[in-house]
Amino acid sequence: MNVKCVICDKIEDILDYSPEAKKLRNRPIHTYMCQECSTRIEEKTQARIATGNFKLYRSVTKDDDW
Repeated sequence: MNVKCVICDKIEDILDYSPEAKKLRNRPIHTYMCQECSTRIEEKTQARIATGNFKLYRSVTKDDDW
C-alpha cells in the first residue's frame, strides 16, 4: 500500500496487511506520518517539556474507592 506523509509529502510503501494499513483503510480520518517526521516531532516535544514552559492539559480523573 502506498501512503503519503502529511508533513513532508514523502511517499512510502507499507505492507498491505499491517495494522497501520488496516487503520488507514477503515478509518480515512487517520493520517500517515513517516518515521523521520515522527522522530523529529518527538525530539522537539521532549525539548519543549525539558524547558519547563510546556503544559500538557489532561482531563482530571476521579479515583474510585471501589
